[in-house]
Amino acid sequence: MRDLRATAPAPARRPALTYRKPQLGRDYWVADGILPNADAVSQRCFGKAEWELGAPHRAEPWPGMRSAGALLPDELAQVEAWVKKVTGARRLWQEATPQGSTLNHNYVQLVGGIESGARPHTDSTKLCRYAAVIYLSPDPLPAAGTSFYRLRYPDGTLGGNVCSPPHANLREALGVTSLPPQAWQEDLRIDNVYNRILLYKANLVHSASGYFGCDHADKRMTAVFFWMA
Repeated sequence: MRDLRATAPAPARRPALTYRKPQLGRDYWVADGILPNADAVSQRCFGKAEWELGAPHRAEPWPGMRSAGALLPDELAQVEAWVKKVTGARRLWQEATPQGSTLNHNYVQLVGGIESGARPHTDSTKLCRYAAVIYLSPDPLPAAGTSFYRLRYPDGTLGGNVCSPPHANLREALGVTSLPPQAWQEDLRIDNVYNRILLYKANLVHSASGYFGCDHADKRMTAVFFWMA
C-alpha cells in the first residue's frame, strides 16, 4: 500500500559559486603610472564629441556614457605589452559570438555620482579571459575604484566569487538574471588612483565600487579593456 502521509519538500538548492580569495599576481594585477602621456589621454577622452548613452538615460545594462577609441594604437600596444608580461599570455585578442557580438574593448566610460551604484557581475568567459580598467580622472574619489565581491546568503553566510566552467556568466551559474545589492559582500577594494591600471580575471565577481561627480569634467572616467588569451 502506498504511504500517503505528507512529506516535507526537499530544501531548495542554494545558488553556488566557487570561492577563491583574490590574490595579487594570480587573480589581479595593479600598476601605477601605466600611461606615460596620461594627461594628454585624459584630456582627449574628456573632450570626445560622440558618446553613447547608457543607464539611467536609456534602458542599457551599463551606466553613464561611453565612447570608442580610448587609447590610440601605440598607447594600446604599450598596455598590452604589460598585460602579456604580467600574465604570461603569448597573444591577446578580442573574441566574438557566432552572431558577431563583442565586448566594448578600448572604450572610455564616464559615469556621475547619481547615475549608478555598484553592480556586481562577471564578464562572459566566452568573450574574454582578462578585463582591465585604467582610471583617468585626474582628481578621483579614491573609494570609487573597483571592488571584488562574494555571495552573501539571507542567513548571513558567505558564498563564492568565481564563475567556474561550464558556466560563462552569473546568469548561467546562478540561474537568475540579477540579484539585489544585499546579496553581495565586498571582499576587496582597489582604490581609484589617477593613471592606475587594474587587470583582473574576468570570471571574478567585480564592479565599480562607486561613482562621483556631477559635471562632465568631474565624473568618474575610465578606459575599459577585454582580452581573450
